[in-house]
Amino acid sequence: MPISTINTTPFEGQKPGTSGLRKKVSVFKQPHYLENFIQSTFNALGDCEGKTLVVGGDGRYYNQTAIQIILKMAAANGFAHVWVGQNGILSTPAASCVIRKYQAFGGLILSASHNPAGIDGDFGIKFNTSNGGPAPESITNQIYQQTAEISQYKISNAADIALHKLGTQSLGEMSVEVIDSVVDYTELMATIFDFRAIQALLTSSNFSMRFDAMHAVTGPYAIEILEKRLGAPAGTVINGIPLPDFGGGHPDPNLTYAEQLVTELFSDDAPDFGAASDGDGDRNMILGKQFFVTPSDSLAILAANAQYIPAYKSGIAGIARSMPTSQAADRVAEKLGIESHETPTGWKFFGNLLDANRVTLCGEESFGTGSNHIREKDGLWAVLFWLNILAVKHQSVAELVNQHWQQFGRNYYTRHDYEGVPTEQAEALIQHLQTQLPSLPKKQFGDRVVSYADNFSYHDPIDNSIAEKQGIRIGFEGGDRIIYRLSGTGTEGATLRVYIESYEDRPDRLNQDTQTALSELIELANQLANIAVLTGRTVPTVIT
Repeated sequence: MPISTINTTPFEGQKPGTSGLRKKVSVFKQPHYLENFIQSTFNALGDCEGKTLVVGGDGRYYNQTAIQIILKMAAANGFAHVWVGQNGILSTPAASCVIRKYQAFGGLILSASHNPAGIDGDFGIKFNTSNGGPAPESITNQIYQQTAEISQYKISNAADIALHKLGTQSLGEMSVEVIDSVVDYTELMATIFDFRAIQALLTSSNFSMRFDAMHAVTGPYAIEILEKRLGAPAGTVINGIPLPDFGGGHPDPNLTYAEQLVTELFSDDAPDFGAASDGDGDRNMILGKQFFVTPSDSLAILAANAQYIPAYKSGIAGIARSMPTSQAADRVAEKLGIESHETPTGWKFFGNLLDANRVTLCGEESFGTGSNHIREKDGLWAVLFWLNILAVKHQSVAELVNQHWQQFGRNYYTRHDYEGVPTEQAEALIQHLQTQLPSLPKKQFGDRVVSYADNFSYHDPIDNSIAEKQGIRIGFEGGDRIIYRLSGTGTEGATLRVYIESYEDRPDRLNQDTQTALSELIELANQLANIAVLTGRTVPTVIT
């Protein structure tokens, strides 16, 4: 096989974040840019000779072009076998499933998750290790170091692979197996859930649902499982055809961007159940008839009802949540007598806990929930979990949630996002907060007294690694919290995320409007951070 060795020079800023490297398509399309990052990844991983790789992505613009380059570079770097999704498609949870099922060395997932797509949109790529989960910082730091030192890359001169054609093809001595993107994942879901019970629910004349795939990767998976396997009426899945630009939409399943679904679920003739997933299929939003379930509540409710799911009927080992996620799941863990863990944001921090069987379920407030079945968050899995519970308990979504609040109390919770804040302004705001931290404990604001104020650090109980400066926390006596973080998932400026949480267990105060119930804390959060002055923003871009 003819192989070319191409001389190159480093690009600045090829540092993988919590979910890999994300940049504008125009950046990735620069000569040598993608190749540099891929070669740096292979260099960081060491000897790739004879190993197996999984490759796939969310179908966004540039996906197939990038995959052809990656395949040729994998062949030139000695990989023996690559599993690739048909037409380059693999949802992030499906990629994790395939890596684990076929015991691959790892995988390259091409996605910028919930970020907009298209020729002027975003693109991303990340490496997942042999457990199916995102690479830890020890590996991403090595990749970044390699990007700063790279001087050449290797690539095959072979012809492109026919990505639409199922079966085995050759790229020199490397075999490429183009697989059905949906089959392995569907088979895994059937081992976890009671498909018969869910089918009975979905085919009942007393139940209706809508799933919005947002023209992103989950469409084929949802159509196959919900409509074909479980008998939901045709049309249950809307926006089910993946498009390179996601139909011009923003594939983030929240109350702002999933507008079509939200409008239908809050209409007079709303379906009983609604759900949406994001660009690469790892996030979920759950709705009932005129009812929104926060991701934090969703994690807690799934954990409290896990015994109704065949795969978890013997109990769960523990629950992990990201630090900004509400403390609702902690209350469930305490009642069940199991471990609970608070980790930094980023799914990779759950991997060690899952591998060590310290936790079974985990979740993030940013609409991500998952379990030990893979090492990624999983949008459709969460939807099936909810449907399985509803099928067994014969309750509406609102009834199930209200029952949970009566038993455990309610953690009123909201997130205010300020998107596209100039980086200098965002960093100045965090520094402004940082300087206040030593003076805040025991300080009183209205009826609230600060019990702690810090920049969250995490000590991994499995490998003893330490992650510092993971978000500013201001906690009050009684459990109320304000948290500030700069998100690393965007490609322009910074996104300031402000999380506000307050616990309530009085039965007559469990059904207030969230923004009203949290109004005092919201105002205090704005004052402490001086958001309006330091950013020029008077209202958030998105409220969830």
